[in-house]
Order: sequence, then structure tokens, then C-alpha cells
Amino acid sequence: MTNPKLAFIGLTLALFCASRAQAQVTIDVSKITCRQFILYEVTKPEYIAIWIHGYYSGKHDSTLVEVQQLKANADRVEKYCREHLDEMVMRAAATLLGADKSDKSR
Repeated sequence: MTNPKLAFIGLTLALFCASRAQAQVTIDVSKITCRQFILYEVTKPEYIAIWIHGYYSGKHDSTLVEVQQLKANADRVEKYCREHLDEMVMRAAATLLGADKSDKSR
């Protein structure tokens, strides 16, 4: 048997917590600078790197993820960004990885 008072308190607490949840935030990745990327000013660099990988994979109609290559590319972009703090991270990825070139293997 459940205690009705305990159930009411739990429900009230759950509703209170749900109403206090943060609103969803929209981020324009094309406006993230290398400085923001490496200093975690937007979110973890890994999350941004994964998004960028997905973005370019989508442009190339690829559903494959090579995890080791993703990590290596993220490390390369981070290293590059440390020397180009004011560059946009999307431009850095395109420049460094050739991400804006078409896939020549097709």
C-alpha cells in the first residue's frame, strides 16, 4: 500500500522540479569561435566536434562514423584553434579537414 500523503508530496515535488527546468537553448554553430570552442564557453568541445562531423557527413550523404578518426580530427581542430583563436570553428574544420570539398571517392 502506498501512503497518499507521500504520493502527493512526491507528485508536488516532481511538478515543481519540472516547472523549474531550464528552457531549451538554440546555438548557431557557425558563429562559434575557436576561442569559445577550446575554452568550453558554449559546451564541451567534443559535443561541437560531433555536431560538425554530423553536419559534414550529412552534406556528403554518409551515415558512417569512424570513432577513432572523429577523435583524431577533433584533436587536430582543437590544436589548430589554439593558434587561431578568432577564427570560426566551422571555418577551421573546413580549412583543416577539407570538409567543404566534395567527396572524391564517389
